[in-house]
Amino acid sequence: MKRTNDSIGLLYEMAVFAAVVEADSFSEAAQVLGISPSSVSRSVQRLEEQLSCRLLERTTRKLRLNEQGQAVYQRCKDMRSAADAVLDVSGQLNPIPQGVLRLSVPKAIGHILIHPLIPAFLRRYPRVDIQMLLEDRYIDLIDDHVDLVIRIATDPPQGMIGRKLLDIEHVICASPDYLAQYEPIEHPRQLREHSCICLGEHPKDRQWMFHQTTQKITVEVSGRYAANHTQVRMDAAKQGLGITSLPYFTVHEAIKNGELIQVLPQWHFLTGYTGGAWLVYPPSRYQPAKIRVFIDYLIENLAQSVQI
Repeated sequence: MKRTNDSIGLLYEMAVFAAVVEADSFSEAAQVLGISPSSVSRSVQRLEEQLSCRLLERTTRKLRLNEQGQAVYQRCKDMRSAADAVLDVSGQLNPIPQGVLRLSVPKAIGHILIHPLIPAFLRRYPRVDIQMLLEDRYIDLIDDHVDLVIRIATDPPQGMIGRKLLDIEHVICASPDYLAQYEPIEHPRQLREHSCICLGEHPKDRQWMFHQTTQKITVEVSGRYAANHTQVRMDAAKQGLGITSLPYFTVHEAIKNGELIQVLPQWHFLTGYTGGAWLVYPPSRYQPAKIRVFIDYLIENLAQSVQI
């Protein structure tokens, strides 16, 4: 056990010794290492004392490795190469982004917002591969072996780093043909008389909540069709099956081109899916290059994303 402790305690001295040999000078090694020549000399002296042998033959003009020094240097060089390999794995020595990046994203965000950005990212960084998991269930960064997660929340989880990508707002909308059959909808209470397309996963999904200045109201809606998929509810609304709620980023194009009309735009629709889309990852001083560039890329390209 003592031998292990002794070897760990000498790792620094071994690295200094290798630097002296490669620089062929105590003073030049000191410049490379950013320490004083006297510190370099003391480190080499400690290593020689611990090994009970002389490693360098010194003259006023040059250094020369003796036989023992040559053998020790080869092993010290191997040790430093191993350290370089560790840094290379973590991406610190090699700044070129490379490797597999695993990303977990809610289905609608992944399909509509993230997926269209991936081809350009892969072209920009040819050594990075992307594995995107489209999951609406909770994904644990550690247990599920992912590098980054996008979560919908008002704030990032405690103990994690969170970068807000965009705000998530919901709107209610319907097709022009559907709305043409009824009187204009001016208050949420009128929705009780309409066919509403709900999420359908929980009874509370039919309790639609609205906010306007200081007023809040909850309306119990009903309808013949429910679907827990954003694209399906949007398609159902386009086909005139009723009024539905959708994230604005999924429906803004349909509203823009007139396929759907926003209902009650003066009211703010409240849902548990509202908040921010946060890019979440563990805190660390040393992020691999592949993660750093992907984070910057998403923030850059979603900064001008659709907002109400």
